[in-house]
Amino acid sequence: MTKFAELLELDPYCLDKTQKSKLLTEELKNLTEFHQQHCQAYDNMLKGLNYKRENVYSYEDLPFLPVSLFKSLTLKSISDAEVFKTMTSSGTTGQAVSKIFLDKETAAKQQKTLVKIVSAFTGASRLPMLIIDSPSVVKNRLMFSARGAGILGFSIFGADRTYALNDEMEIDFDAIEAFLARHQGQKILLFGFTFMIWQHFYKELLKSDRKIDLSQGILIHGGGWKKLISEAVSPAEFQKRLTDVCGLSDIHDYYGMVEQTGCIYMQCEHGHLHASNFSDIIIRNPKDFSVASFGEKGIVQVVSLLPESYPGHSLLTEDEGVVLGEDDCPCGRKGKYFKILGRLKNAEIRGCSDTYAAKF
Repeated sequence: MTKFAELLELDPYCLDKTQKSKLLTEELKNLTEFHQQHCQAYDNMLKGLNYKRENVYSYEDLPFLPVSLFKSLTLKSISDAEVFKTMTSSGTTGQAVSKIFLDKETAAKQQKTLVKIVSAFTGASRLPMLIIDSPSVVKNRLMFSARGAGILGFSIFGADRTYALNDEMEIDFDAIEAFLARHQGQKILLFGFTFMIWQHFYKELLKSDRKIDLSQGILIHGGGWKKLISEAVSPAEFQKRLTDVCGLSDIHDYYGMVEQTGCIYMQCEHGHLHASNFSDIIIRNPKDFSVASFGEKGIVQVVSLLPESYPGHSLLTEDEGVVLGEDDCPCGRKGKYFKILGRLKNAEIRGCSDTYAAKF
């Protein structure tokens, strides 16, 4: 039985610091070696760094790639014939986008991991699902954006999937009311990107004289806060306003990126983002890239056990964050819990929500 199959049998937040460190160090060393052997560009970079496996005592010692490299280089550890799906990051007009090449096995692992993590918050059964976006986003299935991929990825948790917005990004009240009538008294799942929810759902509901009751809903949203912060909307304010306008109070943000799809970091009921058994977060001091202490802000590095078709298992992001603690969140979940503070100064906008918001 593989380590991945064993992890799927466990609660996704059950490993403590010692157990998780041992697992990640061994598995990520193996992944580094695998990509060295199968991706020439990656091998060249590691030779330039004089990388030696025997010098790695912890996964924190492993080399990391800047996430922006996926915009300029073709990085894959599979043949062209094995490419099952190509995913692109979100980007504003004129920006280069990351290209991530997946084979069937990596894509399957991403989906299984996503199910494991999200189900820990929503429950095992599929819920009637309201997608706060328009159906046009997912039309091109072979080559889709991070936003389309996010919608499709989360759609596996939903039954009777209904889009809350039409192709003009206007609220489809008739579709929503029919959906709520079909599922009266049931728990429902809502999914969308933060800025779209704010701009096209909350603001339009506020202006409308038609009321909808989503008090039975659980909302999962992500994609960046840059535009909302500029509008002086904090996460607490975001939640309060949605509760006021439609009764939504069970709201979970998440942090994730197309370069490590599947390993998302969900927000618990205490407002903390959590690393699961499948991944971890390291905060690096921007001056010397040393590992920052808990409570000390720095550059976010993410590691993941999933990327086998491309060398994306250890990445330095363009985000700033802070680890708040480990194994002792009041919610009871083991592992590191943290906060994202925003984009590094001068970094490009790249979250699904933020790139869309840049049009406004």
